[in-house]
Amino acid sequence: MEPEKAHYFTFSLIRSLHKIPSFPAIFRSIYCYKHPKLEKSLFGLHFKNPVGLAAGMDKDSKLFNEFGNLGFGFVEIGTVTPKAQLGNDKPRSFRLPKNYALINRMGFNNEGVKASAERLKNRKDKTLIIGGNIGKNKTTPNEDAIKDYEINFLELFDAVDYFVVNVSSPNTPNLRELQEKEPLTKLLNRLQELNNAKPKPKPILLKIAPDLTDTQLDDIIDIVKTTKLAGVVATNTTISREGLNYTKEEIEKFGAGGLSGKPLTKRSTEVIKYLKQRSNNAFPVIGVGGVHSAEDAIEKINAGADLIQLYTGFIYEGPGLIKKINKEIVKRVGSGSRQ
Repeated sequence: MEPEKAHYFTFSLIRSLHKIPSFPAIFRSIYCYKHPKLEKSLFGLHFKNPVGLAAGMDKDSKLFNEFGNLGFGFVEIGTVTPKAQLGNDKPRSFRLPKNYALINRMGFNNEGVKASAERLKNRKDKTLIIGGNIGKNKTTPNEDAIKDYEINFLELFDAVDYFVVNVSSPNTPNLRELQEKEPLTKLLNRLQELNNAKPKPKPILLKIAPDLTDTQLDDIIDIVKTTKLAGVVATNTTISREGLNYTKEEIEKFGAGGLSGKPLTKRSTEVIKYLKQRSNNAFPVIGVGGVHSAEDAIEKINAGADLIQLYTGFIYEGPGLIKKINKEIVKRVGSGSRQ
């Protein structure tokens, strides 16, 4: 089945099964794994386990309750934008099974932030942490981008537990230019201004690309410190095509887009380690990119990741991967792992 159709078919199947009485409890009994050693408090939030679902899967906040029943400790919805948009032309999602990878150029397709905020009122499990990943509309020029992020922030504020500012997707034209020091600092300062005007501010994190140089990563560290962000999500998808087991012609046929999955494992872990060591562990990092096994997760934790997120690994390995990772974390506690 074509990848995007398979995505919607799977969503429909999960939703349908959860409507059958007792099935949600069955899913929880199979996939959820609870242990006191998995619980973690970070940036003022209490996570029942450190394995989360990365943004991009539940773009419109339609299945977060169901994903909680599959064992995730937190779910990041989005990326949402102020106005609904269709995203890029199809086909825009491709499987690379030889590398356990995906290429997508979805382009922030979503129904708009108001629709997401409304659905999030239906949170059944109050212990499931929800993050809101926010971006700008494709038609919004970069000089007006701050307004888009403001709208998203204010609309979602009462509906989510933390925010992630997405300026690192390669699939919205010129979006990554907002990662440069001056525009990024201006954007984050404005969001913090809005945040600090609230009676109870929410944690704001920044999602960064794996393609940044060490100099750019040093800038990110400075920005996070000066704007007093809660942390960083490392990393988004990559525009690199290195190490793929496909011919040059096949790769060109896939076209533009962000690459995720196993080819990203090493680089995302390197970025986590660099941020943690260079900043002297100054802020939390959520590690995402190429986690396809419990060992991959442990490597990211040992590199400095405070929490882990799955996306492509979840697609290839299934929900059983969440439980495997959590069990391995418990097993490693006190035996050399940071956890």
